[in-house]
Amino acid sequence: MEYTKLGNTGLDVSRLCLGCMGFGEKERWMHPWVIDEESSRTIIKKALDLGINFFDTANVYSDGTSEEFVGRALKDFASRDEVVVATKVYFEMHEGPNGKGLSRKHIMSEIDKSLKRLGTDYVDLYQIHRWDYNTPIEETMEALHDVVKAGKARYIGASAMYAWQFLKANHSAEKHGWTKFVSMQNHLNLIYREEEREMLPLCKEEKIGVIPYSPLASGRLTRDWSESTLRSETDETQKSKYGSTENNDRLIVERVAEVAEKHGVPRSQVALAWLLQKEPVTAPIIGATKISHLEDSVGALAVKLTAEEVAYMEEPYAPHPVVGAITSK
Repeated sequence: MEYTKLGNTGLDVSRLCLGCMGFGEKERWMHPWVIDEESSRTIIKKALDLGINFFDTANVYSDGTSEEFVGRALKDFASRDEVVVATKVYFEMHEGPNGKGLSRKHIMSEIDKSLKRLGTDYVDLYQIHRWDYNTPIEETMEALHDVVKAGKARYIGASAMYAWQFLKANHSAEKHGWTKFVSMQNHLNLIYREEEREMLPLCKEEKIGVIPYSPLASGRLTRDWSESTLRSETDETQKSKYGSTENNDRLIVERVAEVAEKHGVPRSQVALAWLLQKEPVTAPIIGATKISHLEDSVGALAVKLTAEEVAYMEEPYAPHPVVGAITSK
């Protein structure tokens, strides 16, 4: 395993982060492909054995059961001082007023609930899952600063928003002497590269760690276009992300297959190798519900793409509708 600093911090993280959205109780989540606790423990243990020390979850994943599974497994298999635990806040956790968003009330309530589920006194990275148009950013950033100062989080980060929003948040924090975001968890892969327009240059300039989600485009970059899986057939989120651009994306997927065949490796390794060579990417967030998913992902660290191969896979790209960032109230 390779390790690097998370942005402009002293925190060492593995070059791959294990995303834990696929862990949890099925009846408490919209995705039927999530795996149960016993299976998730096997995946987490294997990730640790492979040198992965970075784990990302969220309070909303399977209604909190992802955090519970991750917390119990890490307590049994790892030293708390050696692992980096990240979670997120924003989405609705209960019906009625104050059940979602980035108000001071919601943040202060949800950090305590996340810590209880994770079975830890602190998280290493506490992230806002989306932008909240209904809460002043000053209220959000001050609340997050107080979470850090209370010792409940070591660093803070953000996910899936527009570059102007991210910059506004950090400017507000800097203006008031509050804790600033050190990372951006954004949507980025070979068939969705809209982040290259503004967010990636901003993060490079500001020395922000970039931890992209959906690095394999929900599996679309890993198989023939005609193949389907339980996830591809049932994951409505995947369909909303990529369903409207299939004709443009097909050629990219085919070129990934060509490059993978040339290197003699799985396509997933080529797709991840593309992300790993892209500045300023720190650690792609890989989803894994099988041991083979983990082993293939770690193998990507050894795949070195030429500039010509990178250009060949990138060349067919066409602009995509923005997916991830919330567009309005």
